[in-house]
Amino acid sequence: MAGGNRELTVTSSPAVAANAEGEEIEVLESTDVLPVAPEDKWKELFDKMSNKRSNSFRRAILQGGRHLKGSSLRDEVGLGLSQRLVRHVAYETLPREVDRKWYFDSYNYWPPPWLILTITILEVFVFFYYGCLLDRLVLQVSSPSFLKSPLPYHPQLRAQAWRYLSYIFMHTGIEHLSLNMAMQLLVGVPLEMVHGAARIGLVYACGVLAGSLAVSVTDMTAPVVGSSGGVYALVSAHLANVVMNWSGMKCQFKLFRMAMALVCMSVEFGRAVWLRFYPPAFPPCPNPSFVAHLGGVMVGLTLGVVVLQNYEQRLQEQSLFWIFFCVYTLFVLCAVFWNIFAYSLLDVRLPPPP
Repeated sequence: MAGGNRELTVTSSPAVAANAEGEEIEVLESTDVLPVAPEDKWKELFDKMSNKRSNSFRRAILQGGRHLKGSSLRDEVGLGLSQRLVRHVAYETLPREVDRKWYFDSYNYWPPPWLILTITILEVFVFFYYGCLLDRLVLQVSSPSFLKSPLPYHPQLRAQAWRYLSYIFMHTGIEHLSLNMAMQLLVGVPLEMVHGAARIGLVYACGVLAGSLAVSVTDMTAPVVGSSGGVYALVSAHLANVVMNWSGMKCQFKLFRMAMALVCMSVEFGRAVWLRFYPPAFPPCPNPSFVAHLGGVMVGLTLGVVVLQNYEQRLQEQSLFWIFFCVYTLFVLCAVFWNIFAYSLLDVRLPPPP
């Protein structure tokens, strides 16, 4: 590169870039003309752009050497089945073309999306294990031995802390498991492929914990089963991300698919509300609560949205992430104190232990 005398202009495809040794990198979604600076001015150029672009854009500028093609990713031809799957996932989850191309170019299938698949397999295994043990698959909750498992949350056993998370492996019946499993796989696996197990696991676990704690605060006599807290956290975060980036999301039939996701969520939530107020098979213990769904939604619309909006960016550098994380932590602490003191102060009449 000679002393800053050359200039790079944007071609007809929306892209820009160059590295310190003179190799050109195209960067999408820019209409500005960027002067090529000498090597000692690259940092200044990067600093000026860092508040406008995603981290993948900044990495492309700094690292050079990686050629992001200027044509649309959708126009790529000659792709194998696995490459078409990765491209499909990119368009399903990412609103910016530069991020989609960076993800498509850098994804190497390792590690695979193991977290959501593992959780789903364990849920299926536990369900059929108790299906054989209880001799029923539909409305397992009607069995007198259903809540005797060490997994469900029960208000009389709330001191057993693992139950605030382990309840996700128990489901009221095959219809409950099927709806949760479908949404969990269709939404959770693509999100994990893009954002990684750590981030998606954080949103999922926070939704699960918020669900059981919300029940312990608002529906104090009811047990909790099912993975709806975590599932609703992921689905609501994804749907909110789609709405907030509507013009940038290029997935096919997005309005129809969003409507179908809302229908599935509504059906599952309606089933849970109906079951909660249906006369229990073994009073005085009520049927499982539906409030866990709402706890998951709240996590998805706050913490989950921040996680999904910051692809390839460090969450610890996002002030909004820390705001929502502190609010979530405060909620958890308040719920813990509520569980310790409120039940005795309010003289709540709890159902007998299973």
